[in-house]
Amino acid sequence: MSALARWCYRHRLIVVLLWLGVLAGLGVTSTAIGSSYNDSFSLPGTESTRALDLLQKSLPAQSGASATVVWQVGAGGTVKDPAVRQRMTATLDELAKLPSVTSVTSPYRPQGARQVSTDGRTAYAQIAFAQQDPKLPKADVQRVIDTAEKARTGGLRVELGGNTISRLERTPPSSSEFIGIAAAAIVLLVAFGSFFAMLLPILTAVAGLGSGLMAVGLLTHVFTIGQIGPILGALIGLGVGIDYALFIVTRHRTGLKAGLTVEASVIKAIDTSGRAVLFAGATVVIALLGLFVLGMSFLNGMAIASSVTVLCTVLGAITLLPAMLGFLGLRTLSRRERRRLAGGGGDTSGGGLWERWARVVERRPKLLSAVALVLIAVLAVPVASLRLGSSDAGNNPTSTTTRQAYDLLADGFGPGFNGPLQLVARTPAAADQQALSRLVAQVGRTKGVAGVAALPMRPGATVGIVQVIPASSPQSKATSDLIGHLRHDLVPAAEQGTTLKVYVGGPTAIFNDFAGVLTGKLPLFIAVIVALGFVLLLIAFRSLLVPLTAAVMNLLAAGASFGVVVAFFQFGWGSDPLGMGASGPIEAFLPVIMLSILFGLSMDYQVFLVSRMHEEWIHTGDNSRAIRVGQAQTGRVITAAATIMIAVFVAFAFGGQRVIAEFGIGLAAAVALDAFILRTILVPAVMHLFGRANWWLPRWLDRSLPHLSVDAPDEPTPAEPREPALQSG
Repeated sequence: MSALARWCYRHRLIVVLLWLGVLAGLGVTSTAIGSSYNDSFSLPGTESTRALDLLQKSLPAQSGASATVVWQVGAGGTVKDPAVRQRMTATLDELAKLPSVTSVTSPYRPQGARQVSTDGRTAYAQIAFAQQDPKLPKADVQRVIDTAEKARTGGLRVELGGNTISRLERTPPSSSEFIGIAAAAIVLLVAFGSFFAMLLPILTAVAGLGSGLMAVGLLTHVFTIGQIGPILGALIGLGVGIDYALFIVTRHRTGLKAGLTVEASVIKAIDTSGRAVLFAGATVVIALLGLFVLGMSFLNGMAIASSVTVLCTVLGAITLLPAMLGFLGLRTLSRRERRRLAGGGGDTSGGGLWERWARVVERRPKLLSAVALVLIAVLAVPVASLRLGSSDAGNNPTSTTTRQAYDLLADGFGPGFNGPLQLVARTPAAADQQALSRLVAQVGRTKGVAGVAALPMRPGATVGIVQVIPASSPQSKATSDLIGHLRHDLVPAAEQGTTLKVYVGGPTAIFNDFAGVLTGKLPLFIAVIVALGFVLLLIAFRSLLVPLTAAVMNLLAAGASFGVVVAFFQFGWGSDPLGMGASGPIEAFLPVIMLSILFGLSMDYQVFLVSRMHEEWIHTGDNSRAIRVGQAQTGRVITAAATIMIAVFVAFAFGGQRVIAEFGIGLAAAVALDAFILRTILVPAVMHLFGRANWWLPRWLDRSLPHLSVDAPDEPTPAEPREPALQSG
């Protein structure tokens, strides 16, 4: 690392020009080639997928995506008033002629007679598309929206619903990055007292994030990456990018205050904190790439997008940052610090508040550990009520057309109308069709079903479709229970003694299966990322207890942060008051994504804290001093970095998308717990209790492990033996 730092420092103009060239090249290429984001995902082996496959094979015209046009007239009128009927019929006829639209089922025709509410004020039309959502051209969907919205008048509300329409509403929250950067600038200015020291981490993070996001756009032509990929990449990349640069700049400033030359200080900062940044970035990437064990392309795309942005921010921190530090010289220090340095004064100690707090932790490790554990346990209580699923359009911002269409349909036809289920039946024999008819009657009498209708079958057809309207909303637990009751009780009973085969499908069932698949794979995923993190820390710090402690702490932080998310969004304690949507289930893919990010970010702070402790242990062989000095000298920078991350994550939470809000609040809570409870109290307290055993590693394991040191390679060897006796103190 010292050779890389020296080269970047001495050739700083070349390094900056290379970065500018890379950014310009990526920008030109991205503009020329564009991106190809794809939100498709497959659930092989699930019942909803088999239902969709059967539809696509037997009834391709009915297997494409769909959307709904909903209209409502004011009090005293009906949708069958001549003026309303004429206006909407003309609109529906125009919609039927648009590209990618295969059919429009109008309530003004016999086959759509049921599409008018009982009070006559609300009606809807079903639009069928030629392809599934991911393959539909956005321009064609936009034409549908524009055409339908032209029908609005003062007394006629017209809204559009469906996943196809929602896809166009999911635009990246462009202002979130700027809000996060502004908050980070304030924190850095307070922490450093220097405009230039504040500016460097932000410029480095922006350069890394910009190159990463443009690279992700190009990678969409190679990998399946959904639209949420770059948003997650920006959320993670901006947070870690500023933090990584902050750690290096802080170490550089410490070196300058100690009297080192600018070049020597830059090299020392990269050779110490830069190593930790490289290691921490690698752990984040490994944790994210652990999503590949789940075998789902949708999640793989998120992992790739996030990993690429993290890699680019790490590259910026260890190459671009030392070059810019060289240009600034001593101006990374405040004017007061430069005057003190010129007068022969220096400041290399952690000192102050953090030194005093480190001594408090050293004196009261048992009490503080107990308090921290109780707090984490209380925050984790809501996890017992965690329900995974997919929030429906009822959780969208009230200003969106999909939310307004959802509300109109729910008011006019009932909440379950927004998420109908499909029974897709294979009926090769006449007896099978009779069995299907009996099933339809049985389903109609089932509790929790608001309505059921079998679509007409053409003569000789062997595939039938039955639409089931639940009495509850798509995201409701009652709807999930109904799906299970249909699959495990009613359908098997109807199939018995026949060749009838019925699959429960539809968008609501697909999302329900998605949650089930991810829930089943969650234990494997947790085991993989915990094991990977353990092995990495084991190799880096040559200790058994350090990685074991980190694994346990990460699980505790995950439990507490998930508890916050459940209380905030599932219970609605925070989402309702803050306008982030009504209460509802937690997105099915949030746990695996958030766990991978959380384990990576938690490892960052563990590496920065313990690497400084390990450095002191190597010098002195004194466990208590190593913990105290490590905590005192990293406490300020870790909490400042955490404050920046929290600000960035909270900024993204108010971007208007519920799923991003869940990530933002969850990660902000996780970072706050990690920095202000775990690394500030619990980790050092527990390490004081373990004593010298923190650094114990069996000789045979030490000899067999590869050497990957987070510390600078020129550190002296410890005075104490590698394998001290296990004792506390």
